[in-house]
Amino acid sequence: MDHNITGKVVIITGASSGIGLATARHLASLGASVSLAARRKEKLTQLVEEIEKAGGKAKAFVTDVSKREDVDALVAGTIAEFGKIDVLFNNAGIMPVSMLENLHYEEWENMIDINIKGVLYGIGAVLPHFKTQKGGHVINVSSVAGHQVSPSSSVYSATKFAVRAISEGLRQEVKPYNIRTTIISPGMTESELTDAITDEMIKPMIGAIKQLAIPAESIARAVAYVISQPVEVDVNEIIIRPTAQPS
Repeated sequence: MDHNITGKVVIITGASSGIGLATARHLASLGASVSLAARRKEKLTQLVEEIEKAGGKAKAFVTDVSKREDVDALVAGTIAEFGKIDVLFNNAGIMPVSMLENLHYEEWENMIDINIKGVLYGIGAVLPHFKTQKGGHVINVSSVAGHQVSPSSSVYSATKFAVRAISEGLRQEVKPYNIRTTIISPGMTESELTDAITDEMIKPMIGAIKQLAIPAESIARAVAYVISQPVEVDVNEIIIRPTAQPS
């Protein structure tokens, strides 16, 4: 079956776990060549071996998206390995939610560096190539928290609102270059995101919410859907919640 994905080169940040991992597996199974970026070398190596054993094409790049030079090297390395880039899946993110009164300054700064700057660095690195080739696709991961704010999500939501604003601005700017843009906003999804929560006021609530989580593969299928559309179709935003998630 022609999914309009076979032969495409896709960069996936945050590829070592959760949505990134599931998306890498799924797209590789559909014939994409996947360029895998994350900080954990061992996890990336295992994933590359798994994909190649199944007959797919993958390359690992140890990348900290909060460092512009790392993201630039990821894009340059992907082009050197595969000859082009068709899609950037800006998926890397962290979610150490906390009550503002508890003053988790370092966690706030890390969320801004990874969730906002990481997205911008990815866009900045691929945009010149997409403009030259007159096409490409940027998929940015926001969140349901990028549509609404709840207690403890103030800073995290701010970063995900920012992702949506950046994505919409990008969409309007790149029309002359035939570049597509998509925002994926997941609800509660199986991942390691909640493992980073240190706020003792929040931890008890997270356990109950996690019971609602949908598999990361659900988001991977949505990513494949938007990539698979013909070039004249630009799916700009998708929100995916567990059926049981009330907000």
